[in-house]
Amino acid sequence: MESELDWHTARALLEWQVDLGVTETISDSPINRYEAAAEMVAAAATAATVALAGPQPMAGADPVAAATMAAAGAADLDALRQAMEHYGHCDLQKGARNLVFSDGHPVARIMLIGEAPGREEDLKGRPFVGKAGQLLDRMLDAIGLARDREDDRAVYITNVVPWRPPQNRDPSQAEIDMMLPFLARHVALVKPDVLVLMGNISCQACLGKRGITRLRGQWTEAFGLPTLPMVHPAYLLRQPIAKREAWADLLNLQAKLKG
Repeated sequence: MESELDWHTARALLEWQVDLGVTETISDSPINRYEAAAEMVAAAATAATVALAGPQPMAGADPVAAATMAAAGAADLDALRQAMEHYGHCDLQKGARNLVFSDGHPVARIMLIGEAPGREEDLKGRPFVGKAGQLLDRMLDAIGLARDREDDRAVYITNVVPWRPPQNRDPSQAEIDMMLPFLARHVALVKPDVLVLMGNISCQACLGKRGITRLRGQWTEAFGLPTLPMVHPAYLLRQPIAKREAWADLLNLQAKLKG
């Protein structure tokens, strides 16, 4: 029976081989270096494909539960934006150019919640920058409010869904549900005095109701805050006759802020 090699003897033998000029060891079985290199190339290609594809959902994960956990972990608006960018459960991400997070001053008294980005918003990465957004700016200016102000007349703007739906369709209920935890966290971080819900989708998400022509102009509550539903500016572009009611709602909002 061969005696076991003790540590000192093994070290002496290793040093002796190093002195002889040995630079590497050979395994008991041959290694196909070409095959190993091919595997490394394939692994790198797979990693690159995954990176280009963007965030991927975990198999079997509940989208709403995943959104709730991700939103709860966001300590500030930058962290919330990153959490939304890495959220992999909403298919709208795949067809959108940009995540449309927000615009305006983050300490504004008024937080305006729209529905979803359109083409212009998707291209520029900002909410309400198309024709409807330009009308909204004029509406706000009429009562002394603006998204570019930094005082008590500032407005902060976001959407229920941050990615443009294909062909500007309405977001589905599933899409609204999975983005609602992010919206709730968004409101909690901004801490506005009042909310303004622009359009049916905003009311559906925040109030669980539709029928904006019935809901508009009546103060209610969402996320524990005084909330005023208003018709979407895009609706006013199609139905100019409704501008009189929209003006009444703006005066209602102005009175609430003064009060």
